[in-house]
Amino acid sequence: MASPPDICIRGAGIVGRTLALLLARERLNVALVESTQPNPAPDVRAYSLNGAAKALLQDLRCWPEPPAVTPVHQMQVWGDQGGQLNFGAQEQGVGQLNWMVDVPALEALLTQAVQFQPQIQVVQAPVAAPLTVVCEGRASQTRAELGVGFDITHYEQHAVASRLLCERAHEGIARQWFGWSAAPGLVQPQAEVLALLPLGGEGGREVALVWSVHPLRAQELMAMPAEDFAVALASACEHRLGSMQLSAERAVWPLQLARAERWIGPMSGSAKQAFALAGDAAHSLHPLAGQGLNIGLADVAELVRVIKAKEFWRPLHDIKLLRRYERARQADVQAMGLVTDGLQRLFAQPGPIWQNLRNWGMRGFDRSGPLKHWMTQRAMGQSADRADR
Repeated sequence: MASPPDICIRGAGIVGRTLALLLARERLNVALVESTQPNPAPDVRAYSLNGAAKALLQDLRCWPEPPAVTPVHQMQVWGDQGGQLNFGAQEQGVGQLNWMVDVPALEALLTQAVQFQPQIQVVQAPVAAPLTVVCEGRASQTRAELGVGFDITHYEQHAVASRLLCERAHEGIARQWFGWSAAPGLVQPQAEVLALLPLGGEGGREVALVWSVHPLRAQELMAMPAEDFAVALASACEHRLGSMQLSAERAVWPLQLARAERWIGPMSGSAKQAFALAGDAAHSLHPLAGQGLNIGLADVAELVRVIKAKEFWRPLHDIKLLRRYERARQADVQAMGLVTDGLQRLFAQPGPIWQNLRNWGMRGFDRSGPLKHWMTQRAMGQSADRADR
């Protein structure tokens, strides 16, 4: 990149690389700051991507091929007293509800695309630019250095994640259970959310696990021998996929609802430089709805749209310009945060009255017709109705 950068992106994860590729396509010079930290342990997570995210990545020619992509045809959700929800692609008039995407395959495609884009320079340290976009994740050091507050609500839950090979094929069904379990040292059972997400393509037998449990229960699960853990999991999911065997290491992390107090602003010490936050640096949600990366990629799409539509005379650091991005995204993120937080809190309430209420609500919602269809379409993304059939 011979010319000085127009935009510096701090954070070279999926959100940062996608943003860099989209901006480079608009003939903007991009400096992409890559972490110099040693590579962490392999990422056992798998991302649920909706139609809008798929269209964005396909446009960049970075959509993985099977078996790194697994279509989800159905989602089944069980409550704690007979409540059940079923979401089917057929009733929505589409071929798939969403897609489970293997993280390493997607990251490899984005990395390769960046290498072949001459207007992107990968750097090891931040450089000055009219606009800096912070995509460093929820523990962003740059956000802290900019003095941007991060309003955090800590859930009394940790996520335990892994990969498992199952006796039975997953059939393209994402399965989720809301329930209760005993945690060591606690008198009362604690709420938990267990999700098994299909991997390995059509007909596969591998699943990604996200098990949201009390921190003490998480410690117990992490300390179990692999065989005991698999047995406990098979019991918790009612043996729906038969016996299970761990195919990856377990990982654990605390869960939170968080949002930056502002997403844009001037860079300190310069009147001609500004910043914007995107992805987990701007927000963090409970994983029960599987919308984290979808929301981050929606941030990227909106920021690029705002930049493309700007008046020719406005510079990239113009705060009024960046406020268009902030206003457009904050409302959607807040709405999704209210939904996930409300569900988490509803299913964490003990007692038969709450139990009856939430399961009655699940059964009613499952039969609600238009409301269920509208909510499902929103979760699938605005372009879900145009997804491949």
